[in-house]
Amino acid sequence: MAEPGTILAASGLGKRFGALVVLGDVDFAVREGEAVGIVGPNGAGKTTLLNVLSGAYPPSAGRVTFRGQDVSALDAAARCRRGIARSHQIPRPFSGMTVFENLLVAARAGGGLRGRAAELRCLDALEQCAMMPLANRRGETLGLLDRKRLELARALATGPQVLLLDEIGGGLTDGEAADLVGIIQAIRARGIAVVWIEHIVHILVQVVGRLVCMDAGRVIAEGAPGDVLRDAAVIDAYLGPSAHAHPVG
Repeated sequence: MAEPGTILAASGLGKRFGALVVLGDVDFAVREGEAVGIVGPNGAGKTTLLNVLSGAYPPSAGRVTFRGQDVSALDAAARCRRGIARSHQIPRPFSGMTVFENLLVAARAGGGLRGRAAELRCLDALEQCAMMPLANRRGETLGLLDRKRLELARALATGPQVLLLDEIGGGLTDGEAADLVGIIQAIRARGIAVVWIEHIVHILVQVVGRLVCMDAGRVIAEGAPGDVLRDAAVIDAYLGPSAHAHPVG
């Protein structure tokens, strides 16, 4: 049973590809308006967890609930229409379309809006992500930071209640990452719950109030960011058993 206020939860979640177990008995939950960070070494199962939460992959075991309803059998499109949106680690703009047209597809297909309502949703997302001057630029012509902004804006155009972010800070300079942090903080201020996978821990902890650390497909630590980053199991996972004198982050 999920705690009161929980918007998205996984219980006993498992995912295997043939004999390879990528997730094993994962319990995870995010509350209304909460920002949760997911960290862990490469191959820990972080992106697979996001894929199962978003509906890109069906779970092999366990279930996913959204607002108390079991959505495990729903695909990504159906979950998006319920209010679960995500960005991808590698930005994927729709080629041949302007930034505004990219958002309009999201507002219509993912948000179920039509006409003026869809256009207003897109304008709001452009404003939120500081992309109004780029509205008529073709998506494939954007630089990396603006492609990542477009990923955020397109997700916002669906009208999410939960936003799943997969390493959106990757490849950016510190200044560019700071710009994204400001946008994500503003998104959270709107009451949208955020689940964020990120290797750049110092930008992650500027937004999230709770960290979850994964290793080998399981949750090994969870709690306040400072406590998790000092946890012996987390340090072992990142740096090896001899590294306890040098906390992560």
